[in-house]
Amino acid sequence: METKLDPAKDDLPLMANTRHMLVKHYVLDLDVDFKSQVIEGTIVLFFEPGSRCKKGGSAGEGDCLSQSDETFKIRASEPCHSPVTNVSARSSKTGYNDFSVCAKGEKDTSDKNGNHSNREQASGISSSKNCCDIETHGSEDFLLVLDCCDLSVLKVEEVDVAAVPGIEKFTRSAKLTDAEELRNLRNQIVHELVTLPADHWREQLYYYTHCSQAPGCGELLFSTGTWSLEIRKAEVQAPRDFPHAIRIWYKTKPEGRSVTWTTDQSGRPCVYTMGSPINNRALFPCQEPPVAMSTWQTTVRTASCFVVLMSGENSAEPAQLQEGLLSWYYYVTMPMPASTFTIAVGCWTEVKQESHTADVQINNEFSSLFSRADLRLIEGSCGHVAYPCRFQNPAASSQLVIPHRVFAPWCLKDRCAEILLELIPQCLSAAHAILGTHPFSRIDVLIVPSNFSSLGMASPHIIFLSQSVLTGGSHLCGTRLCHEIAHAWFGLAIGARDWTEEWISEGFATYLEDVFWAVAQQQLPHDEAREQQELKALLRWRRLRDEVQNSKEELQVLRPNKENTGEVSESGTCIIKHGLNAEKIFMQVHYLKGYFLLQSLAKRIGEATYFEFLRKFVQKFHGQLILSQDFLYMLLEDIPEQKGYGLSVENIIGAWLDTSGIPKLLPDQLVLLLESLLEEKMLCLRILQCLEKTYHLDEQDAEVRHRWCELVVKHKYTTRYAEVEKFLKEDQAMGVYLYGELMVNEDAKQQELAYKCFAATQKQMDVSSAKVVAEMLF
Repeated sequence: METKLDPAKDDLPLMANTRHMLVKHYVLDLDVDFKSQVIEGTIVLFFEPGSRCKKGGSAGEGDCLSQSDETFKIRASEPCHSPVTNVSARSSKTGYNDFSVCAKGEKDTSDKNGNHSNREQASGISSSKNCCDIETHGSEDFLLVLDCCDLSVLKVEEVDVAAVPGIEKFTRSAKLTDAEELRNLRNQIVHELVTLPADHWREQLYYYTHCSQAPGCGELLFSTGTWSLEIRKAEVQAPRDFPHAIRIWYKTKPEGRSVTWTTDQSGRPCVYTMGSPINNRALFPCQEPPVAMSTWQTTVRTASCFVVLMSGENSAEPAQLQEGLLSWYYYVTMPMPASTFTIAVGCWTEVKQESHTADVQINNEFSSLFSRADLRLIEGSCGHVAYPCRFQNPAASSQLVIPHRVFAPWCLKDRCAEILLELIPQCLSAAHAILGTHPFSRIDVLIVPSNFSSLGMASPHIIFLSQSVLTGGSHLCGTRLCHEIAHAWFGLAIGARDWTEEWISEGFATYLEDVFWAVAQQQLPHDEAREQQELKALLRWRRLRDEVQNSKEELQVLRPNKENTGEVSESGTCIIKHGLNAEKIFMQVHYLKGYFLLQSLAKRIGEATYFEFLRKFVQKFHGQLILSQDFLYMLLEDIPEQKGYGLSVENIIGAWLDTSGIPKLLPDQLVLLLESLLEEKMLCLRILQCLEKTYHLDEQDAEVRHRWCELVVKHKYTTRYAEVEKFLKEDQAMGVYLYGELMVNEDAKQQELAYKCFAATQKQMDVSSAKVVAEMLF
């Protein structure tokens, strides 16, 4: 289903029809070739019918089952394929039926980008009606649409999961009489497999592995477009009858936008994936909408000089297949969007502690603010679909520091040992002190090549850090590490249901990085930590102000889809508004406006109460996707007294999320803003008028109006001298030094104003104040 993009628009289409079919698990089997800069292999997708095709609740829902930490250390049977260099060779070595890429008797129909498709479907599959409205187009074959870009798709086939030895335990019928029953049996097997209880996760991985290696049982028709891969099976008209396990043979392209081929700081070749605007669709065909929460397992083969790091629960140990070739295997059991999958292959060196590790200490003076939060805030089952959840595991709940490793190019090994090894346990422990249970069982930290376009990026079980954080002491490294650790809760364990609501991830991480860092720093008094946070707030405010003044209004909105946020089409397709806008990639409005929103709520509520609420929120919503209102409704329900102070979901959304610019601030924030503006050399009249109009400065408290009067005097804003006069007459307790400002500029009008106000108030003025002012004036 190909969306025709308007050249004047910059929206990114999400093409997958997730409401018809939903991927529950991916099995990737890949070879990395640095010479050709290509990743090649297969991906097997296991499906369940989507929400439009189900009756009742979603499959797989149920209580989380506790698992001991030892459970996570046990590996399922690992696939062990022989290395191959092309599709035909791989087919013969794994026992699949022989095939040619194109249909028999037809010439190669590869397009100029290396994609292959079946000629049979060329005339009838490109239109979107086939998958968008299957109920009214019952005579049409059902069309499965995946998100795909910059890939060479070679072949698509159905997988014969019924041929796997021992799979009979997932079947209800021993005898098969026709092809339809066999098709139903295969789909039944997949359904039973993807809905196994959470405590059967090892068995589930075992059968996923063996089903992914089963022979093919028929090629499927497919075609590729700019943003999609479209697949159908002749005469299958409904999603429930479409094969629930398919295998796709494909190659990445060197220029693919999800994959970066480069060299590390030691000059060795490497490749990594990152959260690019198009996410992972140029790494493997997938479902990109966030609702497509899935698990995955991946085998990667590469030369023995390389280390493969990935989003995986296990710390992979490579298996040698032959001389000079290693195989690496990773898996996850927590369902997450496919866009969170990350891989990095390079000549990385593991950085290890040479001496014993000191006991972790955190700033107890600061963290005591949040000690009221209890691990047992919410009892009973979790709210997400069943998986081996750490929040229901008492051992995991008390684990302050999760297992972690550090990898870097050889030339940065010593610097990482000096900086990172000490910081990681401090930051992990601080995060636990604030939010409780770590959502993930382990983490790797990798120093990525110098062309990495950000200071850091968080993915499940792995954090990328820029080399830039390793110089100039520990402050930048520590705060950035805290930011990425915060994403484990906000961005990964709790995700946005609509990709346009980036603030749910970035705003929380920006806010929490200060809090975590204040707790992580040893021997730092509470007041000094507060001063650091206030200084950081001022710097962020200036950055946000500059961004708002120099960017398009439509890019400043945190909820660009507004009341339509989270809505999708009948098939599940949608767009990411401004997702392809290059300017937006480098904007920080989602970080900074989100940060100031959360900061204003914390100031209003009180930090201790606020962080107790955050623990409750994490306990309730981990493993799920949310919209902004989910957070706001729970906050106001949990702290109902705030409704009496004018806080409501509607006015927060209206002021902060659905409008451009900077929202109305709390008095302290306005004072901070105006004081920072007073430090500037000169502001133009337009900015002063905009400030006055935006923040209704003449209606603010005396602290704010005092700074505003200082700006009026400094810039000789004559049309507002009346406000200065009013302040000097009515706010005598604060206006003394404003007289000095009026006199120091040696401006006749301002000095006349000072004499006038003093003459009118001198007799009522406090004796000491009158004496000080008189000395200024005369």
